[in-house]
Amino acid sequence: MRIVLVALAMVLFFILSFPIYLVLILVGKKNPHTKVRVSQSIVSWAFNIVLRCAGTKRTVIGAENVPSDSAVLYVFNHRSLADIPIIYTSVPTLTGFVAKKEIQKVPFLNLWMRNVNCLFLDRDDMRAGLKTILQGIEYIKQGYSMAIAPEGTRNHDQELLPFKEGSLKMAEKTGCPIIPVAINHSDAIFELHMPWVRKAHVVVEYGKPIYLNELPKEERKFAGAHVRTVITEMLNKNEPLV
Repeated sequence: MRIVLVALAMVLFFILSFPIYLVLILVGKKNPHTKVRVSQSIVSWAFNIVLRCAGTKRTVIGAENVPSDSAVLYVFNHRSLADIPIIYTSVPTLTGFVAKKEIQKVPFLNLWMRNVNCLFLDRDDMRAGLKTILQGIEYIKQGYSMAIAPEGTRNHDQELLPFKEGSLKMAEKTGCPIIPVAINHSDAIFELHMPWVRKAHVVVEYGKPIYLNELPKEERKFAGAHVRTVITEMLNKNEPLV
């Protein structure tokens, strides 16, 4: 039953919001920032409804750790399709996600993702991938935060996959802080019992900012491994809460 409610909520949103999307495209020609801000508010509202239909309870920890005076790079562990909705309904900054290129083919969803500065990464094409990262760097310089999952794919094991070092380039090139984000139990919504959607309690923690230029030289060289360790510790700490 919940899968029907979730699907219905998404379809209704895409249909009813399309006129608003068109208006925001016109607004964005004169005021891009307003387009992004309003679009994210609408997307967050829609995701809240979808998560309620799914019966998802969320506990958010550490939102106060996110600086309010600068863009950041959110780095999160990736367990579920629900990770982006979960973050979008709790993130305190205007934020675009780096998603895999296949999502670009999903009708309507891809339109709203572009409206909130999401980027689509082609991991098989180095030149295209570099272009995507450069665009992310430009967004951060403009004051928009970005979010990326360095594991590169959804992972349901207790142990995180190795973090791809290149995923932190946006922070390295801009000097923006990295916010480690630990997401516990999000795959219990859908992935662990596909095709059914079930009630779940998800814990999201925003860790303290990590500034690459403040790390010791050896840790800076393997910053991805360092951030992975930080997120792993957060996940282990929060596991009893789910």
